[in-house]
Amino acid sequence: MTNPQEQQANRPLTLNAGTAADLMTPNPLSIRQHATVKEAAAFLTDRRISAAPVIDEAGRAVGVLSRADIVRHHRQETHFVPTFSDYYERTDLATRTDEAVPPGFQVENVDPSQVREIMTPVVLAVSLNDSARKVITQMVDNKVHRLFVVDPSDVLVGVISALDVLTRIH
Repeated sequence: MTNPQEQQANRPLTLNAGTAADLMTPNPLSIRQHATVKEAAAFLTDRRISAAPVIDEAGRAVGVLSRADIVRHHRQETHFVPTFSDYYERTDLATRTDEAVPPGFQVENVDPSQVREIMTPVVLAVSLNDSARKVITQMVDNKVHRLFVVDPSDVLVGVISALDVLTRIH
């Protein structure tokens, strides 16, 4: 005789979703392609997400930016500006000779890089009516944690993460 827990453990799991629309989280957070890398890092960190779609002015997904993209970008050595800017050396402005940057402080050169320069320019997307089976197969085959959902005009309307799939398995 088997107990109820064993019976439940032997029961096959089923996915409670038929289409991409059933699986997706609507209105995903996205990043503008012209945002700076610093803005994007703050965006991902503040929202505690690992990646987000990058959109153009029309709302179409043009890429994906992940924390890994930002880390790869920042692996390069940070460049610091000189203690006194070239501007002050080239002009008639003078500084006091005793004025100095305190020991241990430097002025950092601001990184002007934009998201579009470091994003992954590939958008793996499905349509609203694609089957859940197709969505999961595409995620597994492409070894990705998320797919984007687009409407017939290719406007981003949702995102499907591996967690979205797992939460619909019963």
